[in-house]
Amino acid sequence: MSSPVTDATYEVRVLDVRIEHRDPFGIGTSRPRLTWRTDTYIDGWRQAAADIEIDGAVSSRIGPGCVLVDWPGAPLRSRQRATVRVRVTGTDGSHSGWSAPLEVEAALLTPADWRAEWVSPAVSMEQTALLRCDFDTPIAGDGARLHISSLGVFEAELNGSVVGDHVLDPGWTSYRSRVVAETFDVTDLLRRGRNTLGIRLADGWFRGRLGADAAAHPAHYGDRIAAIAQLDVVTDDGGASTVCRTDARWRWIHGATTRASIYDGEDHDARAEPAGWSRPEFDDTGWFDVDVIEHDVVLVPRLGPPVRRTEEVEVAEVLDSGPSDGSRLLVDFGQNLVGRLRLDVDGPRGTTIELRHVEVLESGVPNAASLRSAEATDRYTLRGGGPERWEPRFTFHGFRYATVDGWPGRFDPGDLRAEVCHSDMTRTGWFSCDDPLLERFHENVVWGMRGNFLSVPTDCPQRDERLGWTGDIAVFVPTACFLFDCAGMLRSWLTDLALEQRDDIGVPWVVPNVLDQWIGCSVWGDAAVTVPWTIYDRFGDAGVLEDQYDSMSRWADLIVGWAGGDDGDLHLEWVFQFGDWLDPTAPGDDPSAGATDKHLVGNAALCRTLDLMRRIAALLGRDGDAERYAQLHERARSSFVRSYLTADGLLTSDAQTAYAIAIAWDLLPDDLRTVAGTRLAELVRSAGHRIGTGFVGTPLVCDALCDTGHVADAYSLILQTEAPSWLGTVGRGATTVWERWDAIRADGSLHPAAMTSFNHYAFGAVADWLHRSVAGLAPDQPGYRRLRVRPLPGPGLDRAAAQHDTPYGRAEVGWERNGGHIRVSAVVPPNTTARVELPGSTTSFDVGAGRHHWDVQDPSRAVEAQR
Repeated sequence: MSSPVTDATYEVRVLDVRIEHRDPFGIGTSRPRLTWRTDTYIDGWRQAAADIEIDGAVSSRIGPGCVLVDWPGAPLRSRQRATVRVRVTGTDGSHSGWSAPLEVEAALLTPADWRAEWVSPAVSMEQTALLRCDFDTPIAGDGARLHISSLGVFEAELNGSVVGDHVLDPGWTSYRSRVVAETFDVTDLLRRGRNTLGIRLADGWFRGRLGADAAAHPAHYGDRIAAIAQLDVVTDDGGASTVCRTDARWRWIHGATTRASIYDGEDHDARAEPAGWSRPEFDDTGWFDVDVIEHDVVLVPRLGPPVRRTEEVEVAEVLDSGPSDGSRLLVDFGQNLVGRLRLDVDGPRGTTIELRHVEVLESGVPNAASLRSAEATDRYTLRGGGPERWEPRFTFHGFRYATVDGWPGRFDPGDLRAEVCHSDMTRTGWFSCDDPLLERFHENVVWGMRGNFLSVPTDCPQRDERLGWTGDIAVFVPTACFLFDCAGMLRSWLTDLALEQRDDIGVPWVVPNVLDQWIGCSVWGDAAVTVPWTIYDRFGDAGVLEDQYDSMSRWADLIVGWAGGDDGDLHLEWVFQFGDWLDPTAPGDDPSAGATDKHLVGNAALCRTLDLMRRIAALLGRDGDAERYAQLHERARSSFVRSYLTADGLLTSDAQTAYAIAIAWDLLPDDLRTVAGTRLAELVRSAGHRIGTGFVGTPLVCDALCDTGHVADAYSLILQTEAPSWLGTVGRGATTVWERWDAIRADGSLHPAAMTSFNHYAFGAVADWLHRSVAGLAPDQPGYRRLRVRPLPGPGLDRAAAQHDTPYGRAEVGWERNGGHIRVSAVVPPNTTARVELPGSTTSFDVGAGRHHWDVQDPSRAVEAQR
């Protein structure tokens, strides 16, 4: 291996070498792609070449690429370890030393690697089980790995210690097709001689009730929960010896958690917990033999990050202490969040504490209407005899408030904490400005994403639903990709989308699909195309387009057939459509009946999908498909114009969303874009700059205004504080984004509809416009290989800024008014460039990596001077 060189010797350093979109341990591919960042003080630095060293062998030089670079060595085998280092050379001749070594290790890559069997306890729904097995480890090794999964959710223990820090493993996938298998390093927990492996097992998503009409969907995937586990010791010669595996020798007993439900919560009786049950000295007399079952599901290594506890939130205020003995409490955490409560308590044996979770209060009283049938209640019965700490293991809740009944003795707020749980994605994007309400709204968007990116991208985290609705992520994905590194999680979800997709009825409304409704519809089904495209655009990952191409083309070809096929107009008429869902003008009991014709929305989305397919096919070198989709796009676009454009140049649906999508998706003849933009601005003004869009129009309306010269109206819309508006929700106490614009009404009452979530990220999709246009930071080439610096200052703000950790490093853009001028600042990461268009200018220029500042005349002052 080459000798390491200290960083101080070099003008350039290679930092943060990474594997795919995930942690390098337990990877699920034999040829993982590599990404690295470069740090240097040299302005305009560009990479000319790079060397990749794998286990001391240096590959032939690659070119300027540093994002998702193909693995240059031999394919990895199951369990194989490798050490990777990178060094780079600049176009100016500068060069780095070797990066810090990255240790890479493969998981079990083929079904043949699994020697374990599925084992199942005979427990009823909502009951949990403890499974255990003693085993001997007579050999020394160079590490121990636990490979484990379940039908249900699990937590493993080895010799009395919890394995890992994951929550709700193995997460939710399309269980009939694939289940994630986790790999843990348990070297430090294994001992020579006698050992015990234990597994806690519960229903989770596998057997628990699921769906908006939840009671009708119990045991959707099967009626028996099960586990599979294999503990391998890596031997000194590079081989592996299995020292423990699930088989008929395993034993089980009912767990002390007597009820575990995703929707309803947990009941746990600590008196029934067998002390030391996962230790070798435990006597399991009276335990039952497991059943070995057949299950042909494919076990796959994880693609994205697991769910973890990511933050603790303290009690912000005790609102009601109830009876004088303090046994009934109402606590406020100050933030609507997703996770569960952890309590530290000392009290008499047999005391039961009940924790009830709600999002909102009405007239100071907890209101659980938004939960619908979900009980969202946990109960803990004390074992007694000293201090106890407990949190549920197999559920999660969406809540800001909690009622606490039965707390023994004096309550100390420090004894109750909220554990925030979500897929453990790295935060990558930030926004700031001089309006505290707008900053608070942006934080609401962040919290909403955190709460709803839990194993799958869900619609809501609190009620009897929590499903992977395709329409929600279809509109929110650009914002998501800016705020967090969510590519791994979304690629996993897209794998399930393709598995659930059917050639006759398309992409289901929710993925994984647990609903009886099937027929696909525009925007929702278009997630098959829009989500992979956005991952490519924001992360530079062309692999996702290749991997999902079959799914994308199947969906596109299906809706083309629905729209008329190979001849004449392409026009969707009979297909079900959700339309501009939850437009504020829609009646409470019919969220699809908004101001914009549902079929106008559907046909506009058809045009957009075909346009994206044209681009994707061309990128992948599928020239025949690219030409075909280009022709289909022109036919669909012409049909849209004939169907929905009137003789006076207006649209048949004279509504904000109709014009927003027609402008943003380039559906109008060039000479009518200005007409449409003028009419959109008139509609926004006539509404008093209050929002008039639903799921589809909301991410687009501000862009459409800005693209047609109405920046001031876009600013007035985003800064509006009267309902319906984004900041109107903040003024009414929102700490996440709501499902309905009027979820809380002016008089403080709640919207009476049962479908009223207070944590729904779809309307937060406008944050992408805040990042790209208000602050001015966007990708100009996929993965930010070239940045677009184009801030659009408007009335009501005097400064704004955004930061984003691109695959190449931290990018920053900000602007601030100073007298009659605006100072624009930008940081362009090494190995990238930026295309810059300054306020008031219609021309652009390019700059290289480094820090940049420009002072320009404030366009708003120039307009005032002309007046």
